[in-house]
Amino acid sequence: MASDRRRRWPRALPLALSLALAAQGLAPAALAQQGSPGSRNNLPALGDSASDDISVPNERRIGDRIMRDIRRDADYLDDPILLEYVQTMMSALIVSSRERGNIPTELDERFAWEAFLVRDRTVNAFALPGGYMGVHLGLMAITATPAELASVLAHELSHVTQRHIARSVGANKLTSLAGIAGLILGVLAASRSPEAANALITGGQAVAVQGQLNYSRDAEREADRVGFNVLTGAGYSPAGMPAMFEKLLQASRLNDSQNYPYLRSHPLTTERIGEARSRLGVAHTAPPPRPLLHVLMQARARVLMDTRDSALQRAQDFDTERALATVAAPADRLGALYGSALASILRRDFSRADAALSAARPLADGDKDAMNALALLTLQGLLVRSDGMRADPVLGSLLAAPGGQDSRTLLLAQAQRALLPGSPPEMQRAAVDRLQTWVAVHRQDALAWGSAAQLWERLGQRLRAVRADAESRAAVGDVQGAVERLRAAQKLARTATGSDFIEASVLESRLRELELQRRQIIAEERGEL
Repeated sequence: MASDRRRRWPRALPLALSLALAAQGLAPAALAQQGSPGSRNNLPALGDSASDDISVPNERRIGDRIMRDIRRDADYLDDPILLEYVQTMMSALIVSSRERGNIPTELDERFAWEAFLVRDRTVNAFALPGGYMGVHLGLMAITATPAELASVLAHELSHVTQRHIARSVGANKLTSLAGIAGLILGVLAASRSPEAANALITGGQAVAVQGQLNYSRDAEREADRVGFNVLTGAGYSPAGMPAMFEKLLQASRLNDSQNYPYLRSHPLTTERIGEARSRLGVAHTAPPPRPLLHVLMQARARVLMDTRDSALQRAQDFDTERALATVAAPADRLGALYGSALASILRRDFSRADAALSAARPLADGDKDAMNALALLTLQGLLVRSDGMRADPVLGSLLAAPGGQDSRTLLLAQAQRALLPGSPPEMQRAAVDRLQTWVAVHRQDALAWGSAAQLWERLGQRLRAVRADAESRAAVGDVQGAVERLRAAQKLARTATGSDFIEASVLESRLRELELQRRQIIAEERGEL
């Protein structure tokens, strides 16, 4: 359940990053080093690098350091369905960027290229060092088409590929990587207090802040230009970028309530909007109709961005005749019913969820992606109520569909099904074997490791269960907790009869890796690296 006491780092992140750099007096010097005072764009040309850029490995380490804190934040959200939708979109943009030569080999191999979700109603997205990109659910909730959402992701991706953060942070003379990461996180903490933010600006740093914002505008124009080509290269409508710009600007004018932090960190100007329109050219055609899948993901984001019971009850009431009567478009009616069904599942009002899903299916008939999304929501409801018998045919059908075996969402659903009471050992073994194959490639998947830990425990494999639990902790940045769990597993391996020698060897090797990582973290925090 949402809480007003949560840390609110994400909504102020891009602005805080600009303020953090400016507070160090970086902006004027950085601008002077990046180009001549009279140049229109003071950034280095594509492919160039400033002499004081931070290295690619160090940029990744800074990003990893920040993400260790972010993954433990209450607003960090791993919803497999929404995340898979966003990551699929991001993957297409990365391929497009790679094809355009925007991603050098070193960046391609070292950066995370990971999108993550933030449970927040505000409209925001941001890039972090090392290839991490955060997306607020509030942003997803206002996008009418995939192209609008993809335009924001393409813009943020271009900040990463053009290394705008590295160019700015590289001018910082801090020698400690943790100092740079801590600087960003420290200002994020201060940003929760408007008084602290105002003090930062007025306390002798006004000129530096203005200089940093000017530099940011140059970076924004480059990210617009590069991002537009990435967007269209990935097959998205070129109308998505100007449409998103105009929507953000109009919404902020109508509702200036600090709900649009994206505009504070990515200031829109008539010049930027005009340039986005001009890129469409004379052959511009009307944008394509909204795909129903996006309508459903938009509805899911709206429900999940506020899961307080009062908010869920309001979303649940989208299914009433009075509410539906105000919605003319069939796509909007479908979205309303999906949102109502999801809210009902979260409130464990399963009969009402079933009714909403039954009313939604005719509206999605003929659209394979939308029908699959409704089937996934049906499966979610059945697993929440522990109805394995009815869940099996739905899960089997989804797994048999194209791409089903490669879906992280279905992988986790299969594990959840195997963990229901009364599940046979062979079902549990099949699920955990798939999880082990997955985490061998995706070692940072905390949910997958956590599910594997529970399944190994059910199968009586205590040593493997403890190691999987340790990996789950390491994946969310709790390295100390992971080390402690592996040490406990080590003791278990020494005392248990008939323990798995291979597993014990893997455990010992992994413990050494994590202890080295823990020492590196301590050294970074002390400024020794």
